[in-house]
Amino acid sequence: MTAKELREYALELGGIVGVHGMNKEELLAAIKAGLGISEESGAKLFAKEVHEVKGHIRGLKTKRQEARGAGDKKKVASLRRRISRLKKKTRRLAAAG
Repeated sequence: MTAKELREYALELGGIVGVHGMNKEELLAAIKAGLGISEESGAKLFAKEVHEVKGHIRGLKTKRQEARGAGDKKKVASLRRRISRLKKKTRRLAAAG
């Protein structure tokens, strides 16, 4: 929504004073407070999932070390790609949350 639409919505809600002097972030905060919506931290929402994925990554890293010791280049490359994808997943979860 644009700031103009947010101002109109805040006026319809009522109980919010100084709507025309607020910027978009202030309007969003005021509307959330008016509706009783709490702000939750993004990192906490997916923290459990990130922890599980990182544990899986640690397991794959040990398998990769074993494959390196055995000289299995195909398996090393496969595990490297899987680890990379899982790392990207953790970053996306942390950013989205």
